[in-house]
Amino acid sequence: MADPEVSPELRKLGTHLLHTNERSERMIEGLLLLARSDRGLTARMPVRLDQVVETVVRATAAQAEEAGVQVETRVRPRVVAGDHVLLERLVTNLVVNAITYNARGGWVYVEVRGDPALEVRNSGPVVPPEAVPTLFEPFRRVPGAERTGDSRNAGLGLSIVRSIAQAHGGYAEAQPGKRGGLTVTVRLPMS
Repeated sequence: MADPEVSPELRKLGTHLLHTNERSERMIEGLLLLARSDRGLTARMPVRLDQVVETVVRATAAQAEEAGVQVETRVRPRVVAGDHVLLERLVTNLVVNAITYNARGGWVYVEVRGDPALEVRNSGPVVPPEAVPTLFEPFRRVPGAERTGDSRNAGLGLSIVRSIAQAHGGYAEAQPGKRGGLTVTVRLPMS
């Protein structure tokens, strides 16, 4: 693909294969993470959930800007006993989903507080109430939901969120927004 003499057809094929490979890598990474979190935690350390959220929001700022989505946070200090890497993945999945399944000009609101520990709300397409429970199953998405971002995700995001929350002695649940979008709450025990 770096060869300036390559044909447009070969360049298109190469680009397609790179995207397919990236998607496969993400799916494998997601499945491994899901399996790891399903096993539970072997050790717990104090993790500042508020700092994890701030880090993830900074890391996803370019994606939000590209999607035309405004991300706002309201965080209070909150310590969770757990695994920093898994908690960061939980927050990343929620924020990325909230950006991806949204509309240009939409918003994402991320809050850290006492109970629930974390809440992520977003604008976006209407989510039928009957579809919400299935969103936590692997490879499930809202049928026909438009996306503002990357369409190469594997559909493991919320199943990983649920598994990580359970590994930390908590749980995740979702409700459709009144005018569209989704509200996901994660309850985690205090450290």
